[in-house]
Amino acid sequence: MRWRDPLFLVVILFVIWELLYLAVGDVALRSPVATGKSLGAMLGDARFLPHVRETLLAFVQGFAIAVVVGLLIGVPLGAARFAGEVAEPILVALYSIPKVTLYPVILLVFGIGMPAKVAFGAIHGIVPISIFAMNAVRNINPTHLRTARVMRLSTSSFALKILIPAALPEIVTGVRVGFSLALIGTLLGEMFGSQRGLGHLLMQAMSLHNIERILALTLLLVAFAAGVNALLLALDRHLHRALP
Repeated sequence: MRWRDPLFLVVILFVIWELLYLAVGDVALRSPVATGKSLGAMLGDARFLPHVRETLLAFVQGFAIAVVVGLLIGVPLGAARFAGEVAEPILVALYSIPKVTLYPVILLVFGIGMPAKVAFGAIHGIVPISIFAMNAVRNINPTHLRTARVMRLSTSSFALKILIPAALPEIVTGVRVGFSLALIGTLLGEMFGSQRGLGHLLMQAMSLHNIERILALTLLLVAFAAGVNALLLALDRHLHRALP
């Protein structure tokens, strides 16, 4: 994809934002320029940066746990077809449960603070990563499996030469989905049970009806999520194109 295409999309979104601001006014919106200035002022405030670090630390830990646990669940279930067929409806049912309903339990187990935010972020990302990893292993080309048996590859050789290259593109797709959900989970954890972090600041701004801060924080989060998602999407497409 050419670099001009996403740039053109960003320009269109900002034009729509400006038009909405002109239609609605200062009651519910601020202009993109005003929001950018407000975000710049926030980033220049030394009191704001600890909240950014708090959110990043919680998110990175939760996302890492989601990836590791998701792969540990999904890969064995994909290799054991019968176990995977039994577990898949259970995982889909867990995925459909609104995670906010589990937050009181998370608070009781982990308390208010960093552990609860990490756990809530991880819970959001584990199931989709597990499902994608399970299907990635399950859908490996049978020709590759027969070739491995004919060549009598060892378990380590099979994993390095067959399993990982064939399943990695689909696993990366699951990681990309898990990234977005883990970020949402971390922010929700900060909004409802924390005194620090971007989610806490966002909840505080909403309670005070501080439109400038709400939009500035939202712009920062959208820019971060879009940037990382663009990198993961590029890796995802590259891996899918490289498939034999």
